[in-house]
Amino acid sequence: MEWVRFALTAVLLACSVFCFASAVLGVYSFGFILNRIHASGIGDSLGLFCAVLAVMIGSGEVVVILKLCLIVAFMWCTSPVSTHFIAQVEYYMNQKLGKYVEREDHHDAS
Repeated sequence: MEWVRFALTAVLLACSVFCFASAVLGVYSFGFILNRIHASGIGDSLGLFCAVLAVMIGSGEVVVILKLCLIVAFMWCTSPVSTHFIAQVEYYMNQKLGKYVEREDHHDAS
């Protein structure tokens, strides 16, 4: 049974490395900032999930699994917020954005 845990851990870690590598490739290959944000956000979320799941299966201890679940919950709450904030900054600060996306130029104070 130990070899099954090892094999599953190895496969999940390989998937994690693939997700992180594709995120890095996406960040460097896309030219537009919003595409880069999307590639990095998806890649790090899926890569983190696969890596943490591999460590959970590899360790098998309940305390470690609970701590890792808290780490995943924290990252899944903060990563979308930070990427959304960066996209908002780009939306409001980039004057040449009109040729890439449709813009509604209104700045409500409410």
